Amino acid sequence: MIFTMAHQKHSVVTKPVAGQFNRNELAILGTPCGKIRNLANQLTDILSRNYKVAYIDADHKAPQVEPDAALSHGACMELTDRISYRSIHYQQQFNTFENRMLFNSQDLVLVNGNHFIAHSQIIIIDPAKPLEKKLDKLTDVKLILLTENVTEVPEFLKKHIPVIDTIPVLNVNDTPGIVEIITNYLINRMPILHGLVLAGGKSERMQADKGSIAYHGRSQRLHVHQMLNAICQETFVSYASEHNIHQEEQLPVITDSFTGLGPFGGILSAFRSNPNVAWLTVACDLPYLSASTLNYLVQHRNPSKIATAFMDADQRFPEPLVTIWEPRSYLVLLQFLSLGYSCPRKVLINADIALLQAPQVQEFINVNNPSEKEAVLQQLKEQGF
Repeated sequence: MIFTMAHQKHSVVTKPVAGQFNRNELAILGTPCGKIRNLANQLTDILSRNYKVAYIDADHKAPQVEPDAALSHGACMELTDRISYRSIHYQQQFNTFENRMLFNSQDLVLVNGNHFIAHSQIIIIDPAKPLEKKLDKLTDVKLILLTENVTEVPEFLKKHIPVIDTIPVLNVNDTPGIVEIITNYLINRMPILHGLVLAGGKSERMQADKGSIAYHGRSQRLHVHQMLNAICQETFVSYASEHNIHQEEQLPVITDSFTGLGPFGGILSAFRSNPNVAWLTVACDLPYLSASTLNYLVQHRNPSKIATAFMDADQRFPEPLVTIWEPRSYLVLLQFLSLGYSCPRKVLINADIALLQAPQVQEFINVNNPSEKEAVLQQLKEQGF
């Protein structure tokens, strides 16, 4: 018997969009290294006002490790706190997977394309560093820059890049124009927003399914789904297992593939299903939460952070269950889990987040037992909800 389908040894997992270093990376090549660094510095001066920018280069003329350095005495890694910045020296080489972890927090990585490859490129037409022998690196050119006395793109590039007529061409000294194109590149690549209703399930204190309580004339699951669906491209309900699903509501669902972790597992399971979007999570035990507060959160979203969150009702800690989790947070959440922590609030407390003051703090009051539920139902009835 002959099998034509290759054997699948491991589970198929949706992979995040990523290059060699970051989801947003641009290699600059076609001119000597010193000019690439100068251009990268000019761009970073402006882009760093709104974005976190990293630069990657190589220095093959660098001196050997200093005799008094720890690396000279057998250390594999040395960290020096230089007060205004930290310096880390390694002995080992990084691979692509380690690079992605190292640059996970960056919005943009600029790369010296003379030494490294990147998913997308900015090419410079400079007779001092012709590109004929580097055509294999030109996989997704976003911008063409002309140096002094160069007036047109060479024919060999026109033949190599079929869509070259759609690629903008600027003078290499047009820094504002270059920044505008890179900014638009970053804006267009901002992750879209998906909603996640954390259904919760049966609570011991409530002695009932919190998501099924009808504070607003329909189940809280349906109510939250409706609010999220108005501001997210797609919205799903997070359930612990298929057994918990309320099929009659006919809502898109994500069941936990990270089990036994509560809301933490629901967030991770959403990222496992789609690691390339941001997830706006909302719990089902917040009956006062309004659409206007969710809109406020979206309007003040900062995709440069791992998450955008509100302070909780007590104004002490971030509220993890009304939060926008950016794609870069997936790696951070998994790192915390690997260290034995499954508390999303702990992640927010110890990570680089945008922290907002809610317009109405009382909207984060949650309901945990039957007497609280009845009091809320009565209050909402009196208010005409």
